[in-house]
Amino acid sequence: MELRSVEELMDLLYACRGVRETPEGPAHGVDLHDHALQTAALLRRSRPADKELQLTGLVHPIGHLLRPTDPVGRAERAADAVRPLLGPRVSHLLRLHPWLGAPADDDLNRLRQADEDGLSAGFDAGVLEDWRTVLELVADRNSRLGAVD
Repeated sequence: MELRSVEELMDLLYACRGVRETPEGPAHGVDLHDHALQTAALLRRSRPADKELQLTGLVHPIGHLLRPTDPVGRAERAADAVRPLLGPRVSHLLRLHPWLGAPADDDLNRLRQADEDGLSAGFDAGVLEDWRTVLELVADRNSRLGAVD
């Protein structure tokens, strides 16, 4: 599956609402929709100018929907799905994010820390619609850069 529009991605992110991941987390699990918003908000605080990193935090849970029974393949599937829309950097970060053995640069360290902190964050991270403009900006920039390649 490849996501070709911000609307398709927004629908997938909305579908995360009410989906809980429990194997690695607390017994009651974490709502993937809320977790996505909190991870992205934490990254916005630490790297306000880095929209691609923020969006990586926002979209990282979609692998749970794309490969619900395959924890190992989730990162790959999510990375492949968003690459046409959000570009190679977001795809690369998604692909490496859960692989703890992968060499970690500052971006990956921040993403992993925000992901972990987002599991227990207790703040209002806003709503998904708040991210539509950022998604559209990054998708538009990626489509223009892709057209030049």
